[in-house]
Amino acid sequence: MLAYLLQHIFAIAYVSSNQNSFPYPLKPDEEKYYLELCQKGDIQARNILIERNLRLVAHIVKKYNNVNRDTDDLISIGTIGLIKAISSYDMNKGTRLATYAAKCIENELLMMLRSDKKQNKEVFLEDPIGVDKEGNSITLLDVIRQEGDSVVDQVDLKIQVKKLYNQMSKILQGRERKVLEMRYGLVNGVEKTQREIAEVLGISRSYVSRIEKKAIQKLSKEMR
Repeated sequence: MLAYLLQHIFAIAYVSSNQNSFPYPLKPDEEKYYLELCQKGDIQARNILIERNLRLVAHIVKKYNNVNRDTDDLISIGTIGLIKAISSYDMNKGTRLATYAAKCIENELLMMLRSDKKQNKEVFLEDPIGVDKEGNSITLLDVIRQEGDSVVDQVDLKIQVKKLYNQMSKILQGRERKVLEMRYGLVNGVEKTQREIAEVLGISRSYVSRIEKKAIQKLSKEMR
């Protein structure tokens, strides 16, 4: 989860302030241009692709308005799926980005639903936990069989996370930091919903949402 947290901060900062005005999708030639840059490692191109596909997240989330989750939660979870899709998409496979991204977003939301249902049940190695570059399901067993992250990747992630914690300590107030720590499982790895955080802190869910948005916007502005 931490591997996507830094990317997630920027995406959620945009979502939080623009839920009613998502930008329109890229034109085919524009999408191809940014995909080519993204696959060369261009971070700005990747962020543009994420931003310009947020309408797809919002569209898919509408199908889950009957689940026991706040819309902000669903948007956040769907955005994680979108980020994973942009990061793993291979334009040489012939699949349209929107088609592949929709699968990843749906998969992320379905994993959330399965997680909610299985909180007190066993998790089996055959349970699907994601999709590969071709849109095929990946199970826990598949991940165990794969090689772990390289030492360089692990060191880089630790450096990025340390920077994030340093920024949080510098610019966030106590309650803002506490909300982000609980929301994204930064202390014990256990993520809480806004409603759960509200119960812990003794405040309203909407107030938690405002605190989270303000904190993420602060971090996003500082880390740019």
